[in-house]
Amino acid sequence: MARNRVIYQSEALYASKNILSTTSGAHVQLDRVQSANYSFTVNRQDVNQFGELSRIGYVVLEPPTVNLDFSYYLTDGSNERAMNFHVRNTAVGQNVDKTFLSGHMISDYTGQNFYILTSTEGNDVNNTTGDAGVGAGAYIKSAIGIGNAYITNYSLDASVGNLATVSVSFEGSNMNAVTNVGINTGVGFTGGYTGLQNASVQPESGTANSGNAVVLPPSKSTLGASGIIALRPGDITLNLANFDDNGSGIFAKVGGAGESIHIQSAALAIPLARTPIQRLGSRFAFSRPLELPASATLSVSAILNEMSADNLAASMDLIYEKDITLTINSPGTSNAAVIYTLRKCRLDSESYSSSIGGNKTVDLVFSTQYSSLNDTTRGVFMSGVSTGTIFS
Repeated sequence: MARNRVIYQSEALYASKNILSTTSGAHVQLDRVQSANYSFTVNRQDVNQFGELSRIGYVVLEPPTVNLDFSYYLTDGSNERAMNFHVRNTAVGQNVDKTFLSGHMISDYTGQNFYILTSTEGNDVNNTTGDAGVGAGAYIKSAIGIGNAYITNYSLDASVGNLATVSVSFEGSNMNAVTNVGINTGVGFTGGYTGLQNASVQPESGTANSGNAVVLPPSKSTLGASGIIALRPGDITLNLANFDDNGSGIFAKVGGAGESIHIQSAALAIPLARTPIQRLGSRFAFSRPLELPASATLSVSAILNEMSADNLAASMDLIYEKDITLTINSPGTSNAAVIYTLRKCRLDSESYSSSIGGNKTVDLVFSTQYSSLNDTTRGVFMSGVSTGTIFS
């Protein structure tokens, strides 16, 4: 019987370690995914000639552009680690102070693959045990693969009344689809899923790596080692106290117990624009390095209460760069689940709004530039309680 529709219960999103990954241990299912969208565009040039009105054909001059974007509830940093971001932790091998973007700044980084697994209609894709009387055939799945994907944007939204949510965008080079994905023969539901093909291509020749069979690990429905379901707005603390000095250029009181502005939202945006590098003889871009220099921005919206003494003219000649930390505790505890630190931030803009019937508000925008791999004094840094290995 044909399927009527596909809804969220039937899909799971996996990330690979790199574009050549094929084994189950080199793939991981991402947690708390809320949405996933993907598309591709092929640009063709018509070929015309004198003597004929319509085109005689068309050629593809540029490789196709494949886009993937998805969002998820922030937890302990495990999704970030799966996407090659550096998340510091006191666990062995993770207690290194590196910039959040370090994994995407190395010269030989070639991106990663993503797979969207789909179960049959009416069955949770995370139901790996099956229902009584329903055979394994009821859980045969199809999959969409996105190959050679490079992240182009990472953003965090934390606001009153909403769970902390991350949105990411990727740009890839290839997409494939397979049907009749099955359970790994002989080992039951715990063996993972077979029948998939590698979604990537060789960067220069454009030759598909589809001949390499891929095995995905079993889909799961767990809270992970940290046990965090999601992070609540009531557990978020944004520390702007370093900017509560005369000369910072901020007129709103942003530090001091009981005196600070009442923050309603904080949005961290890290654009990672990339430039495809092509050359004669290469069908696809052989590299997609980051466009540098570039900056990460933190936008803060708050209800204004107290003011601070300052003078804009006096602060014009000052180099005023301070650190900002955004801490989100595990629900019901005083222990940090994740911490974002923006080092050497500067104030870029400050705006106030007041009207009849509403509270007076202030909007602040801060920025910090990306830094080199070995520079720990500037840029965005992240720590989280995610432990253990992501890929084996």
